Amino acid sequence: MNITRKAFFDILSAGSVLLLLKACGGGGSSAVPAAVCGADGGAISANHGHALSILRADLDSMVAKSYSIRGSATHDHTVSLSVAQLQELKAGNTVAVVSSVGDVHVHAVTIVVVAICP
Repeated sequence: MNITRKAFFDILSAGSVLLLLKACGGGGSSAVPAAVCGADGGAISANHGHALSILRADLDSMVAKSYSIRGSATHDHTVSLSVAQLQELKAGNTVAVVSSVGDVHVHAVTIVVVAICP
């Protein structure tokens, strides 16, 4: 069977994609940071450096959680999530919340699941 150079590289690149998709799996050690296998502030309105990262373990919390979204901004806000909202994220749904007031303004934060890992 003869294979063209292009077909060979197409097959090779398809295998690489599969390896990347498997990178967030279970097992011993993983090079993927824990925060990647959780959720983050996918969209923060009028953002000027704020960031949100939620650990995967927090999605199993049985108590409400609050998070700083300071990021690289010069001031801080917090975002609070109820147990029900954490469960929505765990189920793969998007959650929208409003941050605390900081510097006389608030941010609408849309939280999205980055990846659910086993």
